[in-house]
Amino acid sequence: MSAEHSSQEYIGHHLHFLQVDMRDGSIVDSVKPKDSSQFQSCLDGGSSQEQCLAQVGFDKCTFGDLGSGDCITYKDPNAPAPSIINPYTLNLDSLGFTVVLGIVFLLLFRLAVKRTESGVPTKFQCFIEMILEFTHETVTSIFKGKSKLIAPLSLTVFVWVFLMNLMDLLPIDLVPGLAQAMGIPYMRIVPSADANITLSMACGVFLLIFYFAFANVGVGGFVKSLTLHPFHHWVFIPVNLILEGVSLLSKPVSLGLRLFGNMYAGEMIFILIALLPLWWIQWVLNVPWALFHILIITLQAFIFMVLTIVYLSMASESE
Repeated sequence: MSAEHSSQEYIGHHLHFLQVDMRDGSIVDSVKPKDSSQFQSCLDGGSSQEQCLAQVGFDKCTFGDLGSGDCITYKDPNAPAPSIINPYTLNLDSLGFTVVLGIVFLLLFRLAVKRTESGVPTKFQCFIEMILEFTHETVTSIFKGKSKLIAPLSLTVFVWVFLMNLMDLLPIDLVPGLAQAMGIPYMRIVPSADANITLSMACGVFLLIFYFAFANVGVGGFVKSLTLHPFHHWVFIPVNLILEGVSLLSKPVSLGLRLFGNMYAGEMIFILIALLPLWWIQWVLNVPWALFHILIITLQAFIFMVLTIVYLSMASESE
């Protein structure tokens, strides 16, 4: 196998999600040989994986087969090219880690609240209080309206996105290697490097824009903001609708793609560094990039929170 082909396989494997096809419960790009012992004997004989699968035969690997050790990575060359948008597949790893990190966030803050009742605050409690004060100051400096939702929402967005981004600092081969040892063919651990996750959160903010707008100016006021701004005359309603419609729709797109693009690029750099031939070169490049990446993951979480507050503040304006 050529070095170029091996590098392409390495990158492709690390960028592949653990996807399940909801139509039949099969794992995308994963199969299981019909006879495992015969398949292993074929591999021991020097044949390639593709040749052995063609000789032994294979079935689709299903969700219930994960962890059995029978599933292997395999892309059928005769299969049609995957589409950019596929409503039938679900990224199990991104969704799973997102839920787990959300639970971790809740448990950490619940633990801090429990310890406040015990007397002298610990360093952990002080750290949590710093996050709360920082979020509160950010909200009060941007959001001029009154809402019981905006502060806890901003805190949730900041901490949750930060925890997702933080997964990018784990060794690039750690989680995929553990997953393969457990019989899981693919695994990606950075949920914010998945456009489905970031755009889903952005769509949630987009829906809240409508909620805040309807609650403050009503449906009629919201329609007027789209049709009579920036040109306050009925003749310009089509022009206003195009301009304001594009501006409105660009908010969730820019919000989701900004976070996705930065985290995807950071993950790709870690993968490319891991492909370098000498371990000491990897360390020389990995450590400075990881230290710099701490700033990136924090900044991206902060930007996502600030833009969320700004968009909801704009929707709450009465004018």
